[in-house]
Amino acid sequence: MKKKVMMAAAFILTAVIAVYGTLTYMKLKDNGKETSVSEVTSYESSGSKRSKTVSEAGTAIETSETVSVSGRIFDISGLFTERDLEQTFDADEAETLILESGTDVTVSEEGVYIIKGSVSDVTVTVDAGDEDKVQLVLDGVEITNTDFPCIYVKNADKVFVTLTESENTLSVTGEFGADGDTNTDAVIFSKDDIVIGGSGTLKISSSDNGISGKDDVKLTGGTLIIDCVSDAVEANDSIAVADGNITITTKKDGLHAENEEDDSKGYIVITGGTLNITADDDAIQGNSAVQIDGGILDLDAGECIEGTYVQINGGTISIDASDDGINASAKSSAYTPTVEINGGDITLKMGSGDTDGIDSNGDLYINGGTLDITAQSPFDYDGTGKLNGGTVTVNGSKITSLTNQMMGGRMQGDFGNGGGRGGFGNDTRPDEGSSNGSRPDEASGQRPGDGSSRPGNPGRKKQG
Repeated sequence: MKKKVMMAAAFILTAVIAVYGTLTYMKLKDNGKETSVSEVTSYESSGSKRSKTVSEAGTAIETSETVSVSGRIFDISGLFTERDLEQTFDADEAETLILESGTDVTVSEEGVYIIKGSVSDVTVTVDAGDEDKVQLVLDGVEITNTDFPCIYVKNADKVFVTLTESENTLSVTGEFGADGDTNTDAVIFSKDDIVIGGSGTLKISSSDNGISGKDDVKLTGGTLIIDCVSDAVEANDSIAVADGNITITTKKDGLHAENEEDDSKGYIVITGGTLNITADDDAIQGNSAVQIDGGILDLDAGECIEGTYVQINGGTISIDASDDGINASAKSSAYTPTVEINGGDITLKMGSGDTDGIDSNGDLYINGGTLDITAQSPFDYDGTGKLNGGTVTVNGSKITSLTNQMMGGRMQGDFGNGGGRGGFGNDTRPDEGSSNGSRPDEASGQRPGDGSSRPGNPGRKKQG
């Protein structure tokens, strides 16, 4: 009898864990030391599992044990360093550079440099060591160039552009010239990581791109106003926005991340800030993924948010689009096209004609948040569509299931138990390992790898 009771208790405990979470206890070894890791997840979902990287005291430990999938595409806990988020500078350690028209300035070593002056035909170039961190402090700077960047980062570990409580203006008016094999096509052009923040204002006017980074671009503070012909902010690896008041007017894309060599890169993460973007093409495009966790976004564009995987976890987002409001399309082989909404306050107003509020070339999952959609075609998805939670209003009426707008005007939708098109299924997340809705490896919280090579340094030399 006692044995039967124990077996029954074990069965009940197993069932409870299967429904409400997964407890994984692992003994791992890190540099010869044994580390215990305990993890509990709480999704009532399909119970899908995958291998995961566990971080203990900042050290990544690879394990093949299975744990439940949860959380964001990208782990934002280490996305910004403390210095990235600092909006000040150490004046005692700084060197002051007074600009003169027609004379370029080159910074060749790590340090803090306060830049002053109202000039024309001047480029501030950073050509420092691979491990050097350089801080350029703009203190009432005005630079107007004809055909070359105002700030050009040729080499460094990372460059911080910090704005004092002043107004700064950087402009390029003509056609950009090349530096050897490098097409320097932005007012701020960086071959390495660059962070823009501070307490002042930076106005950028460009005949091409506004800010271009070949690695990571981070916006962490200050007031940034960009008026340009091409992309306002572009990056090869990633764009990350933590804070700041950002206003963009462009004839192309507002934020654009794309990496032709590594499909896992070319992503955008927004955790805060106020963004007002008016774009002829896309307001926000991250070819691999776009993740929005917070901030206030006012977007007016052809397509407002586009990526292969679009995940919205928070924020207040206003979308006014003439094409698609939110679009997931196959721009990266690292992801299955998916739109996943877990939170946030989202308002979509669509133009007339062949437009979709949310258009996914794969799957659509709404798990939470508040959506208010005004559109002839609110939803268009090619794979699985599920409304698992949140409050969704379409054209003034609250809905409880998704109605799919098919090509040619056909609609489809029902209250399916397993979740066919428009089904009100029991899953809260895409099924792991299936062709419809599979999450990328990065869903475990890992950031995509850094495998791509950096471009070589050009040979152009300037006096400084």
